[in-house]
Amino acid sequence: MEGDEFAQRLAGVRRRFASKLSNRIAEIDAFLPELIGNGAAVVAAVSTAHRKVHDLCGIGPTLGFIATGQAARTCERVLLQPSRAERGLTDHEMDHLKASLAALRAAAQSDMQMPGIGLEQP
Repeated sequence: MEGDEFAQRLAGVRRRFASKLSNRIAEIDAFLPELIGNGAAVVAAVSTAHRKVHDLCGIGPTLGFIATGQAARTCERVLLQPSRAERGLTDHEMDHLKASLAALRAAAQSDMQMPGIGLEQP
């Protein structure tokens, strides 16, 4: 019966993650206007956006959101160099990030439709 209890708890964690996933992606979207330019505020916004995407890279696949994790990893790659260099994104990087975020939203929607993963009740 311990396996059943673990499975139930894991399902609850997956549901909580799924219920917050759209908001997490929206939070990253909200940073877009702040990611281009110079100055401490831009550097802080890039760092925060990178951290939020990085969280999805690890947590998503751990909970079975494989496509979400892969799409988040693509977003992370765009943000990694600017974050390390403590600079804003170039126009090209911003275009790539916007496309990557669109793919992340689509992947999250797809993952949430999978049986045993998303918002359905056990």
